[in-house]
Amino acid sequence: MTSFTATSTRRRVRHAASSSSPREDTHLGNGLSSRQITMISIGGVIGAGLFVGSSNAIMTAGPAVLLAYLVAAGIIILVMKMLGEMATAFPTTGSFSSYADCTLGRWAGFTIGWLYWWFYVLLVPIESIVAGNILASWFGGPSALYSVGMIAILTLCNSLHVKMFGEAEYWLSLFKVIAICLFIILGALAILGWLPFSPAQGLHNLTEHGGFFPQGGVSVVTALLVAMFSFQGTEIVTIAAAESDNPRGNVRKAIRSVVWRLGLFYIGSIFVVVCIVPWNTPELAQGSYQAALKAMNIPYAAGIMSVVVLVSVVSCLNSAIYTGSRMSFSLASRGDAPKRWAMTHGEGVPRWAIFSTSGVSLVITLLNFVVPEGAFNILLSTSGAIALLMYLVIAITQLKMRVMNDRHGITPPVRMWAFPYLTWLAILTIAAILGLMSFLPGHRLEVIATLVITCVTACVGYWLQKRQPEVSAKRHVFLGADEAVLAD
Repeated sequence: MTSFTATSTRRRVRHAASSSSPREDTHLGNGLSSRQITMISIGGVIGAGLFVGSSNAIMTAGPAVLLAYLVAAGIIILVMKMLGEMATAFPTTGSFSSYADCTLGRWAGFTIGWLYWWFYVLLVPIESIVAGNILASWFGGPSALYSVGMIAILTLCNSLHVKMFGEAEYWLSLFKVIAICLFIILGALAILGWLPFSPAQGLHNLTEHGGFFPQGGVSVVTALLVAMFSFQGTEIVTIAAAESDNPRGNVRKAIRSVVWRLGLFYIGSIFVVVCIVPWNTPELAQGSYQAALKAMNIPYAAGIMSVVVLVSVVSCLNSAIYTGSRMSFSLASRGDAPKRWAMTHGEGVPRWAIFSTSGVSLVITLLNFVVPEGAFNILLSTSGAIALLMYLVIAITQLKMRVMNDRHGITPPVRMWAFPYLTWLAILTIAAILGLMSFLPGHRLEVIATLVITCVTACVGYWLQKRQPEVSAKRHVFLGADEAVLAD
């Protein structure tokens, strides 16, 4: 029978079946402050998808898009509550990958860990290309140069010290938070008719132009897919908290605030947009925030949004390099990735993992400028459903880990509500969304491509589990849980 044991030792992740030379260090630092962790948890849910991508959801469902975002936010809140329960019991930089490893098997942790790394390896080119296009439009020159330069600068930032990542992300996230708060305040004033240079907007756009459901109820389900992918990044705080002095406390604080963060930043801002801008206006194609600012007669709306989107993209790039490197570090620490990726330098910085993650992303970024667009899109489609798979794995893992924790008297400070009923609700809902994607022409390729790469990765993980049973039976996977060992 599998059981948990814990001893009071310093936080570390160590390869369970190999020894390191004296010069090799495999310890991560703990340089992230509570201030930085708090802002990372807030800024993690604010991406370019909110400022620009939300317009697609609005044009798809009309004002009823609010229901799509409410449902998506509800699912994410449940997932984060489940992840928070596991992370406060055993904080680790491997997060859900480590938890899947110890509860479902090595093959599961291997699969979701590599898929998650691949997701962020592909996210870096996407965000860098957007940043390059914006900078090229401002200063001229080839956008590829700016894209590569942005990756290089943020890679250097991450490789110096984790404090550099934390401080950069703090100020980038703070900028995004201020921008959204100002937008919501201006929007509220415009809706109430208290904005001097803007006509009173009221709430008529919620029911006019075809009613609240102008595209029918099915459109809400389609918009739900857009909303779900917009929330990707909320889980980063459980990875980053492992490099702070108080991982359990920081995770607990972040989980407590996830409800108001999603409610304010997404539901609040989308409500402002659909009240101010008719859902069928062509200007939404330029971006939901930009269209709303124009409707409020805010001068230089396009320029303002270019700055906001650039900051958001740089923040996403910074987080993507950090998150991808920490997941690859965790995989290497468990013997599931090249051993060098588990080596750290300076004050606990996994530079091999950082440079390897950024290097692969850089190659893919350059491919965008030399291969046909269709080929590049097929490559990107392989990560299309990884976020939903991650949420599904988190829910299934928590379902099993709660039973194991209760059996051994482990009571983390964060506990999932109404267990196991809400956990099963989340599992069935996420599975239904994945099933729906396979029937929608616009998402079918994403599901197929993600399924193929998932099956291949799972087969490799299963082969490793069978080939190295002595490694799979004893896994030092929990960073921050003192040292938790799984043993038969």
